Amino acid sequence: MIEEISRIEAEALRRVDEVAAIDDLRLLESDLVGKRSPLAEVKRAMGRLDEGQRAAVGRRLNAAQRAVSDRLSARRAELEAVVLLGRLEAERLDLTEVRSGRDAGHLHLVTQVIEELEDTFVGLGFTVAEGPEVEDDWHNFTALNFAEHHPARDMQDTFFVDLGRPREVLLRTHTSPVQVRVMEKRPPPIYSVMPGRVYRNEATDATHLAVFHQLECLVVDRGITFGHLAGTIDMFTKAFFGEGFSSRLRPSYFPFTEPSAEFDIQRPDGSWLELGGSGMVHPNVLANCGIDPEEWSGFAFGFGLDRLAATRHGVGDLRELMSTDVRILSQF
Repeated sequence: MIEEISRIEAEALRRVDEVAAIDDLRLLESDLVGKRSPLAEVKRAMGRLDEGQRAAVGRRLNAAQRAVSDRLSARRAELEAVVLLGRLEAERLDLTEVRSGRDAGHLHLVTQVIEELEDTFVGLGFTVAEGPEVEDDWHNFTALNFAEHHPARDMQDTFFVDLGRPREVLLRTHTSPVQVRVMEKRPPPIYSVMPGRVYRNEATDATHLAVFHQLECLVVDRGITFGHLAGTIDMFTKAFFGEGFSSRLRPSYFPFTEPSAEFDIQRPDGSWLELGGSGMVHPNVLANCGIDPEEWSGFAFGFGLDRLAATRHGVGDLRELMSTDVRILSQF
């Protein structure tokens, strides 16, 4: 009877390996391990054996049943994977980004600038980080050392969302919350840039938008100084704008940096363009993010991308960047 069990097992495993469709496998499973299967018949016949033979045959039968069941499970997984792959291929959509030169259109001017800036910073050794546009008060204000009654927390400056406690959830007013999230989740050293869309509750005009884009840069490491900040800004300026451009820093104030500075770039013709803000990451911000300010230091700088794109391409009114007029969009 043990030899008969081995023969039945070998035949069952062969049939499992040869089945090619999931529906056929379901039918085969009933034939091989069901109540009327050959192995079930052997089990019923065991009653005619004496006690010593019954124990040996029982062990061999259990082993055969496990082997067949395991092979069925493995084959089922293989066939289900094939079915899933076929369905995914049938439902496949071409989501390839539209690029310049294709008849379908091209990337928006601001998107072009974002990708070019990302490439520039990646070339300088930075990573790219992203975060949610709907933020909480902690990441957008408190962790960044904004005082409780800072004007930026007013409804006149911020779009608040009717979720949670009053003024707890908002549309982020800058991309600095992404810096907080990066520092909370990633131990130093950190070299990262954060591009994204931000929101301010203000009237729109030729030089201001309520919805615009920023890019911020964050470095946290041992021994970082203000000199590293100035050098990085100058290196970025030349890498992005060209060798004919230079940069300068002017004293300023931001809650999340100390000391702080505005930075400008000088065009080859000698004129200056105010670009953004910068400074050494405030020790309170580092501590709020779980980083020891006695061991680590860092700098951050950021600037608006819409104004940068408009200046670079001669767009006189920022509102044109939000236009759906193809006559404007097609120029870039």
